[in-house]
Amino acid sequence: MTSGIETEIDRIGPSEAEPVGAALTLDDVSVTFGTQVAIRDVTMSLPAKQVTTIVGPSGCGKTALLRAINRMHDHTGGVVSGRIALGDLDLYGPGVRPEFVRSRIGMVFQRPNPFPTMNIFENVVSGLRLNGVRNKKLLRQAAESALHHAALWDLVRDRLNEPAVRLSGGQQQRLCIARALAVEPDLLLMDEPCSALDPVATGKIEDLIGHLASHITIILVTHDMFQAARVSNQAAVFLMGDDRVGELVECGPVTEIFDAPKDPRTKAYLSGRVP
Repeated sequence: MTSGIETEIDRIGPSEAEPVGAALTLDDVSVTFGTQVAIRDVTMSLPAKQVTTIVGPSGCGKTALLRAINRMHDHTGGVVSGRIALGDLDLYGPGVRPEFVRSRIGMVFQRPNPFPTMNIFENVVSGLRLNGVRNKKLLRQAAESALHHAALWDLVRDRLNEPAVRLSGGQQQRLCIARALAVEPDLLLMDEPCSALDPVATGKIEDLIGHLASHITIILVTHDMFQAARVSNQAAVFLMGDDRVGELVECGPVTEIFDAPKDPRTKAYLSGRVP
């Protein structure tokens, strides 16, 4: 999206500067916390520059999986096994640092979380600054580009020095999306990004997801089946096993998953017969 940023970020480590494709593959991925298994044996391949929606009941490991992809369990005591690869890059491979992974994979959370002590501009470029980018021209270009992609530039172009918390809830969420996009990631993770928004703001975020999917691979977690049907190319259904451990039940094109699921458990869940 912006030029020159990746060159700056590549300074993080020469062993990590290999080309990265956007497609994501997971092979036998499990996440455990002590003796508790949150999710197990997940194997799937997510196509590049499409939206894959993860659906399933609360507690089945959807968020745990997103956090595993973004190396966030490095700080929570969670243990990730199996292999997660972004293109040819093994995200847990030797010499691959979490900071580099997060520069390639952005994440947007349930509730807008702009940094309260920063203005709008500082929020957008905060990730770039953490990655060592100091060039003011590059930072300005990156902020403008990211805000354009988040459909926010026209609203804030004259307000960049205002506190980010003065924005509405929907605008704050789009600001958080812009912050994630500023580092030009290959993959964007979105964990129920509309759960705290009203229908109008939700519609804007959905329109934004559709626009972004032509540029970036997106994984969206949602409980809204209508939203999943509206914005997704592919869907993955997660349910609780008999031992209350989250597991992948079925993954495929969204029309097939919703209209003609192969697994009876998927059909039962989508029809409301699985709590």
